[in-house]
Amino acid sequence: MAEEYWRWTESRWTNPDLSWKDGKIVSAGVDVGSVSSQAVIMVDGVLYAYANTRTGADSPNSATNAINWAMEDTDGLTLAQIQYTVGTGYGRVNVPFAQRAITEISCHARGANFIYGPTIRTVLDMGGQDCKAIRCDEKGKVTSFLMNDKCAAGTGRGMETFADVLGVSINEVGELSLQVDEEPPPVSSVCVVFAKSEAIGLLRKGWSREKVLASFSLATARRVVNLLERVGVEKEFGITGGIAKNKGVVTRVERELGLTALVPNYDPQIAGALGAALYARALAEKAAG
Repeated sequence: MAEEYWRWTESRWTNPDLSWKDGKIVSAGVDVGSVSSQAVIMVDGVLYAYANTRTGADSPNSATNAINWAMEDTDGLTLAQIQYTVGTGYGRVNVPFAQRAITEISCHARGANFIYGPTIRTVLDMGGQDCKAIRCDEKGKVTSFLMNDKCAAGTGRGMETFADVLGVSINEVGELSLQVDEEPPPVSSVCVVFAKSEAIGLLRKGWSREKVLASFSLATARRVVNLLERVGVEKEFGITGGIAKNKGVVTRVERELGLTALVPNYDPQIAGALGAALYARALAEKAAG
């Protein structure tokens, strides 16, 4: 079987210092994205467990698989014990066990507030199929946002394409892109289809994989920085989504902005599901009166 360079590492985690049985409200958020799905479980607003999986062809199954994996090794926790679940993301209306669906923009802002702290004011969400620049207040409430068009450039899908073309693991793309003596000019097109052809042409010219990755990463960074500048960037900014883990893109975004991104306290890829779980807790409290 040929190696699948685009396949990133899936993950799950359970808080060893917390028991769901001791909590008043167990809430969950499920973020079904175009590339990945995350499920987060919280106990009284404290992060208890999460799972980060690949989204399959079927959104309801992806949501179910994510929450089931998150509930593994949780001392018998089942869906019956979760009082409220909110669905978000690309497939938010297809989470079969959710009581409500909330947009990923609202959930990422709320989740970023939890992950980065209440000082955060600008959130860059770099997802599987789109990018969003979000402004929020100290409570994680959205004050304004801008979204790119439905194009793979500057997203997880784009990075996966390049990983496959260059024969580099998606987990290594960011680090490799920084291993250049001098920053090359960015690829001329942000469209993944044309950039892919350009990348192949550059390899034939003798460019190293590192140099091609640096060129694409810079083009990606400049594209999302343009989105950020249009919404207005405040100093306290953080990045959510899978590409938040790509050091090559993050470093170049920071250089272009002349700012340093906040350091996350938790996996930035779970921001949407985390925000959904926080909304779920608030809705459960409201329902309880």
